[in-house]
Amino acid sequence: MIPPNFDYLRPDTLDEAVRMLPDAGEDAKLLAGGQSLMPLLRLRLAYPDVLVDLDRIEELRAIRDDGDAIVIGATATHHQVMHDPLVREHAPLVASATATVADPAVRHRGTFGGSLAHADPAGDLPAVALALDAVMLARSAANGDREIPAREFFVDWMTTSLEPDELLVGVRVPKLGAGWGFHYEKFHRTAQAWAIVGVACAVRRVQGAVEDVRIGLTNMGPTPLRATAVEERLGGGTLSDSALREASAHASEDTEPPSDLHGSSEYRVHLAEVLTRRALRAATAR
Repeated sequence: MIPPNFDYLRPDTLDEAVRMLPDAGEDAKLLAGGQSLMPLLRLRLAYPDVLVDLDRIEELRAIRDDGDAIVIGATATHHQVMHDPLVREHAPLVASATATVADPAVRHRGTFGGSLAHADPAGDLPAVALALDAVMLARSAANGDREIPAREFFVDWMTTSLEPDELLVGVRVPKLGAGWGFHYEKFHRTAQAWAIVGVACAVRRVQGAVEDVRIGLTNMGPTPLRATAVEERLGGGTLSDSALREASAHASEDTEPPSDLHGSSEYRVHLAEVLTRRALRAATAR
């Protein structure tokens, strides 16, 4: 299908892009890798008046060390993220989950920030960002830089707290230090398909006891969710089979799993419990 008509802007620098956004209007769309936006345009599910292409802005691709965190540029590709030494060393859950996104062709074009800003609850990376307490770095011409915790960034189905004149410029991901184990487990019908349910898990143990556990759920509601009931039950305890089974039984608490062609809400409740248990076991083995 042919997309609707729109004006096309292609800034060369970040400052130029930020200056363009207020005049572009609320119906403007930002183009990074285009792996989510282009299908929407072709199917006429999106009708932007202006398309702002970010491809020339090199500074948005950088991945850098930021003390106790790393900062991943918004237009760093999935391929770049999953192979970057800083990410693999300090945010291995990000690298592991990114490797499951779609297929190699999509990973070479799709972008880390674009996936988060798209905010599809079936996407893999929003739940990972939530589990790791990542912080989104936004910038606008009117208000300058703003930090948005992941728990405040995803507000509804494919909706974020970014203002129309704000640009997501990067994501600050806290470093996982010694004692942390991690895993991303998802269930999908075929390779490269969207997750029916996914579980992002990071566990830190000290002398065998669970010191900290973080679990993000994919496709269990209109936004990514934390499995707080599981986290609370495991904190300070052990990861015995009985403890994992009892805690994982609460994975679906306070969720709103959808029903669609790929599975009913009841099926997703079952998957959340099973996949949470699997993810926890795999995380403790790392």
